[in-house]
Amino acid sequence: MHSQTISALAVATALCVAGLSAQAADTFKVDPDHTNIIFSVNHLGYSDMFGQFNKFEGEFVFDDQDVSKSKVSIVVDTASVDTDHQKRDDHLRSPDFFNASEFPEMTFTSKSIEKTGDNTGKINGELTMLGVTRPISLDVTFNKKAPHPLPQYNGVLVAGFSARGSVKRSDFGMKYGVPNLGDEITFFIEVEGHKK
Repeated sequence: MHSQTISALAVATALCVAGLSAQAADTFKVDPDHTNIIFSVNHLGYSDMFGQFNKFEGEFVFDDQDVSKSKVSIVVDTASVDTDHQKRDDHLRSPDFFNASEFPEMTFTSKSIEKTGDNTGKINGELTMLGVTRPISLDVTFNKKAPHPLPQYNGVLVAGFSARGSVKRSDFGMKYGVPNLGDEITFFIEVEGHKK
């Protein structure tokens, strides 16, 4: 075989491999109608209180061939905090807690992602709340990536994940009520994203 033919084959193979690599990573926009950002905090030792955020946006890149190339970014509207109790929610928006008027956004940005099992991983990133940025790790389970089965979605590619993690709110300067009101906040996140 001529050297020129070998070179041409090598180039073609490299291009094919590059093409496959590029196709392995898909970018998804978070679907707010099928995503939940839920938190829990201990109340005086009697029970755990649950709440959620109703407004947020974000996107993630998922590379199922090399998850280390994946990434995620989320922006949460802090004024959208909802514990199904108006007086408490107003207090949570106040300077005692989220101070939503001065800090209307809480953000999470991934810095690294590692695979821990066949369908599990760990996302290491930074959470910014009340103007303070701290590292946080989330344990993530990959649920599914497939075209949406309902006809009105026209076969759009959808990916879904479950994530769990926790932070100490006092690390961000949110110290009201500690220790009677729990310092550790646990997150329960269920995410669906549509390919952009």
